[in-house]
Amino acid sequence: MCRSIRTLRAAEPTTGDVSAAARQYVRKLSGYRTPSKANQAVFDAAIAEVAAATERMLAALGSAPVDGPERPPVRAVVTG
Repeated sequence: MCRSIRTLRAAEPTTGDVSAAARQYVRKLSGYRTPSKANQAVFDAAIAEVAAATERMLAALGSAPVDGPERPPVRAVVTG
């Protein structure tokens, strides 16, 4: 499990959040943080396909993403 990918279902996700999660997923699977120029098109296509599948899934679960940029994760406040 990639720990840097956060749950989007209950967080009112934006399209930027979905794209960032897709990018992280493709990076994890490919083993590349930044692809070579020869692989850039394949890398970008994979990100777009994963993001589209994620948007369809979230919409079916009742949490369709809204247009907007990626938002920084909200950290829980620990008291005590």
